[in-house]
Amino acid sequence: MSHRNARLTVHGRLLIVQRRQGGWKQAHIAAAMGISRRCVKYWLDRYEAEGEAGLGTRSSRPHSMPTKTAPDVEEKVLAARAEHRDGPDVLASKVGVPARTVSRILRRHGVPYLRECDPMTGEVIRSSKATAVRYERDKPGELVHMDVKKLGKIPDGGGWRARGETRTNHQARINKKPIGYDYVHSLVDDHTRLAYSEILPDEKGPTCAAFLGRAIDYFAAHGITRIERLMTDNAWAYRWSLREVCATHQIKQKFIRPHCPWRNGKVERLNRTLATEWAYRQVFTSNDDRTAALAPWLEYYNTERRHSALGGKPPISRLLPT
Repeated sequence: MSHRNARLTVHGRLLIVQRRQGGWKQAHIAAAMGISRRCVKYWLDRYEAEGEAGLGTRSSRPHSMPTKTAPDVEEKVLAARAEHRDGPDVLASKVGVPARTVSRILRRHGVPYLRECDPMTGEVIRSSKATAVRYERDKPGELVHMDVKKLGKIPDGGGWRARGETRTNHQARINKKPIGYDYVHSLVDDHTRLAYSEILPDEKGPTCAAFLGRAIDYFAAHGITRIERLMTDNAWAYRWSLREVCATHQIKQKFIRPHCPWRNGKVERLNRTLATEWAYRQVFTSNDDRTAALAPWLEYYNTERRHSALGGKPPISRLLPT
């Protein structure tokens, strides 16, 4: 495909040939079309050597690429992606290849983005909404985000995947007695991305208020002793039940526009990370097993997991030693 300022397209090159066959001189063709005589001769020679097929646009890719990543390294990257289902920043440290090179290898082989894939199977299931409007507060505690992620509980023995059931058993599954939900309450700092989460039995006002108090203590233990603003959605529990806790700690509440969850995007992104890397990352045989796995994963998230928004560093890298 020619660029937007190109003098010649395939049709223009064909016109050069037609005018030459009509008796035009090369200099006259060049003047009429606003190109050099050398360019005219180039396309006439291509036409003479290859016919009309020679007038097509060719790739500008070089014939040889001495610095291209070796095939065995590309296979290693693709195998690591299939096994771990991680992004370029995380895979880079595992395979010993720069993150940018990992990204290029994945794009070159048509590997879909993680946001488009099922966290358990890796199958492409959707595309995500993206926004070009990004922001980040200047210091820890200036703004924190709070939300709840609702997860279905796991029955003893595991869910339908653990039992080896298929989608054809769907009617049998929906006829079973429901076992309820876990409510994962989360708080994340806008500047550092430090996160704190708990699994609680509901999302009622007193539960949310008690969680916020414990989250404030957790942040204080990690060096964020002052929280200035708290951003949430417009749930009744947030709008009315957090007033006392926020007043006690001098926290100003901020609410997103209704039906615009992306405005609380940092904690929404944490919710998705929780789902893909903890809740649905592996097959759990009981709800207690999944609950027990949250605290170790949260410690890994805050101290080791590479975060693309932090330049490939974990949240603790933006905190002072405590």
